[in-house]
Amino acid sequence: MQRKELIKLADDWFANQDWKPFKFQKDTWKAYLQKKNGLLNAPTGSGKTYALWVPIVLEYIRKNPDYKEKHKKGLKAIWITPLRALSVEIQQAASRFAEEMGTGFTVGIRTGDTPQKERSAQKRSMPDLLITTPESLHLLLSSKNYGKMFKNLDAIVIDEWHELLGSKRGVQVELALSRLKTISKNLRIWGISATIGNLQQAREVLLGPESQALENSVMIRADIAKKIEVRSIIPQKMENFPWRGHLGIHLLEEVVPIINNSRTTLLFTNTRSQCEIWFQKLLSKHPEFAGEVAMHHGSINKETRLWVEEAIRNESLKAVVCTSSLDLGVDFAPVETIIQIGGPKGVARFLQRAGRSGHQPGKTSVIYFLPTHAIELIEASALQKAVEKKAVEDRIPYLMSFDVLVQYLNTLAVSDGFYPKDIFPEISSTFCFQGITEEEWLWILNFITKGSQSLQAYDEYKKVEILEDGKFKITNRGVAMRHRLQIGTIVSDAMLSVKYMKGGYIGTIEEWFISKLKPGDVFTFAGRNLELVRIKNMQVLVRKSKKKTSKIPSWMGGRMTFSAQMSELLREEMYTASALNNGQGRTRELDALAGIFKRQKRESIIPGNDEFLIETFKTREGYHAIFYPFEGRFVHEALGSLLAYRISLLSPISFSIAFNDYGFELLSDQEIDMQQVIDNNLFSADFLMDDLYKSLNATEMARRKFRDIAVITGLVFTGYPNKLVKSKHLQSNSQLLFSVFRDYEKDNLLYQQAFRETFEHQLEEGRLRMSLERIGNQKIVWKQCEKPTPFSFPIITDRLREKLSSEKLEDRIRRMLKSLEK
Repeated sequence: MQRKELIKLADDWFANQDWKPFKFQKDTWKAYLQKKNGLLNAPTGSGKTYALWVPIVLEYIRKNPDYKEKHKKGLKAIWITPLRALSVEIQQAASRFAEEMGTGFTVGIRTGDTPQKERSAQKRSMPDLLITTPESLHLLLSSKNYGKMFKNLDAIVIDEWHELLGSKRGVQVELALSRLKTISKNLRIWGISATIGNLQQAREVLLGPESQALENSVMIRADIAKKIEVRSIIPQKMENFPWRGHLGIHLLEEVVPIINNSRTTLLFTNTRSQCEIWFQKLLSKHPEFAGEVAMHHGSINKETRLWVEEAIRNESLKAVVCTSSLDLGVDFAPVETIIQIGGPKGVARFLQRAGRSGHQPGKTSVIYFLPTHAIELIEASALQKAVEKKAVEDRIPYLMSFDVLVQYLNTLAVSDGFYPKDIFPEISSTFCFQGITEEEWLWILNFITKGSQSLQAYDEYKKVEILEDGKFKITNRGVAMRHRLQIGTIVSDAMLSVKYMKGGYIGTIEEWFISKLKPGDVFTFAGRNLELVRIKNMQVLVRKSKKKTSKIPSWMGGRMTFSAQMSELLREEMYTASALNNGQGRTRELDALAGIFKRQKRESIIPGNDEFLIETFKTREGYHAIFYPFEGRFVHEALGSLLAYRISLLSPISFSIAFNDYGFELLSDQEIDMQQVIDNNLFSADFLMDDLYKSLNATEMARRKFRDIAVITGLVFTGYPNKLVKSKHLQSNSQLLFSVFRDYEKDNLLYQQAFRETFEHQLEEGRLRMSLERIGNQKIVWKQCEKPTPFSFPIITDRLREKLSSEKLEDRIRRMLKSLEK
C-alpha cells in the first residue's frame, strides 16, 4: 500500500468520527511513514495521541497487507508517560483506532499500579502497544532475554517529554533508548512536548547529540492558537501591608459565585496542605457543597483519585480542589473554569493549568488568579504579559548523573549481563554522558564490581561479578531481587500509609511530618480531622476526631520557587509600577495596588530598572536589613547566606535570615554598617563558589543530596515492600558512607556529584551569578526607614510563621498592623 492510500485510510476514519485531522497530525503521519524520528510540540488536548498512534498502526498495515486475516503477535510500540494517571486515556484512544481499523491490536498498561497477575501474563505474551513509565521500562530491561521482547519494536513515543527532561527520569529514558536502538535496528523515536524555552535542545537530548537519528529527524509544531484569558480576583478592600498568612482564604466568598456559575471548576493550590485547608473551609462555610466538591492530591489513595477523575469526566462534581496532581494528562473535556490560588511560580505551569479549561481545539481557556496576598497581584499582571509574549521556561537537562548510570548497569547485569566494550559506545552516545571519559568509565566498572576504593573490604558492595568470558553479571539472587525492588530515581522521604484503627486505607503521608506528632495529636488529612493513635510497621493508625483545631501536614514538595523567566517578568512589572505615577497604561492589577504603591513610595521607593533597593529599620525584634533582588526564594536563600557570611568577615555579627520570592531579610541584635557593605562591594560575583561553600555549610547540603544518590545507586537499601527502612536510618547509613568518602576517597565520582548537584540544581549557582552581575550594574539605593514598609511586610511575617502557631501569628500581625497604620 502506498503512503497516500494509507493516509486516506486515516482520513476516512477521522471523517467517520465527524472529525478533521489538523495539519500537525497529518505532518506527523507523513514524517513517521518516511521513517523519520522527531519531536512534536503540541498543547494538551489538541489530539497529539492520534498524531503518533495513527502512523504506527498504518506502518503495520503497510508491512502486513493481510492484517485483517492474520495478526502478528509481539510488542510493536512502547508509549512512555511520566504519570500513571495518563495511561487510561491513551489506552482508550489507541484501542478505539486499532479496533476500528480491524488490526486486532492489543493495548496493555504496565505501571506501578498494574497487578502482578497481569504483569506475568504480559511477560508470557506482550501486547502490541505497551503504555508504561520510565521505571517500568527499566524493570523490563532487568528481565532475562529482554532482547527477544524488544527485537521487533518499531516505535517508542515519549509523552510529556518536557516533564521528564529536567529530571533524572529523563536520564533513565536516555539510557533505555541507547539500549533499544541497538536491539531494534529500525526503531523510530518520537517525543511529544508542550512548549518549553529550549525545544531544539529537548530534541537533541531525546535523540542523542551526534546521532544519525538527529539528522533524520523533524520538529513539528502544532500551530493551534490557544486563547487564554486571565481574570484576577481583586479583593474589595485592599490591605496596605500585605502578608501571606491566610493562603487566600479571605477571598473564599469571591470564589463561590464562580463555582456556582460554572459546570465544573478546578481550584489549583501550590501545596497539598493548602489544598487540605481550602477543601475544609469551603465545606465548613458552604455545607450545601457536600457531595459536589472533592479533593485530589498525590497522597490520597488511588481509588479515591480515580473516582474523582471519573466524576470530573461525567460532570457529577461541581468543583475539585487539587494540586499539580491534575496538571498533566487526565483528559477532561468538561472542565469549564480554572482558579489558580496563589502565584504558580512559573509561566509553563500556569499555561498548562489554564489549558485544562476549554480543553478542546479552538476553545478559549479561562483562568482566574486569586492572590494569597496583595503583592501577588503583580505576579498576575506579569502572567498576563507572559501569556501574550508566550515566554516559557527552559528545562535544564542533567549531565553526568553517575548514580543513574550505576543503577542502569546493575539492571543490565541482573538480566543477561553485559560486555563493557559493547555498552560504552551506547552510553557515550547519550546527551547526559556525551562527555564521559575512559577513566570515569573504568571507575564506574570498578565501583559496581569492587565497591570503590574505600569499600573494597565489604562484600555487600561487590554486586557484579566478571565471568570468564569478560561478561559483567549479577549472579546472587538476593542482590538481584533487592536491585529490582529499588529501580527508579524518584527518591522522596519515606511514605507511611494512613489507616483507620478499624481498617480502611486513607492515603500516604511523609515520615518527617508524622515524626513531629505524638499520640493524641490531631491533624487534617484527605479532608478529615484525624487523631493519631500510634505508628506501627510503617502505618499511621488513626481515628476520626471532632476537635476543631488541628495541624495541617506540609509536604517537602511545598517549597516552590520562581523560575528565571517569572523573576524577569516580575521585575519588569515592578519597573512599570515605579514609572507609572499617573496610572496611565497600567493593568487592572497594578491599579488595584495603587494604595500600596503610594504608601511604599512615601516610606521608601519602588525600585526602577537601574536600581537595587535596600531598606533598614529598627523594631522590638532588632535591626532589620531587607534586600530586593526579585529572583525567587532559592536564589534569595543562597544570596542571604552569602551576604551574611561576607558581612561577618567585616565585623563579627550573627544574623537570622528570612526570604520569600521578592527579597530577603537579615535580622540582627546590632546595627549593620550598611555604608561599609556598599563600599566593600559585597555583591561581587568574584570568589562566589568559595564563599558559597563557606557560608551555606555546603557540605551539609551535599550530605543530604548524597542520600538520594546512595539510594539510586543501591549503596543503601530502602527495604522490602511491607518492611521499609526508616528514613532516619537511611539518612544515617548514607551519611556514614558520605563521611567515609570525604575522609578517604575525595575523588569518588558519587561524592563529587553530590556537591555538583547541590550547586547546579538546588542553589541554581548559574542564576545566582547572573543576579549578582545584574546588581553590580545597578545603582544601590539604601533607604533608612522609620518602620516596616509594605514591600518588607510579607518577608517579616514569613519569618514569624516559623515560630508561632497560626492563631498567635494572626494576633501578632493584627497588633503590628495597628501600630503601622497609625
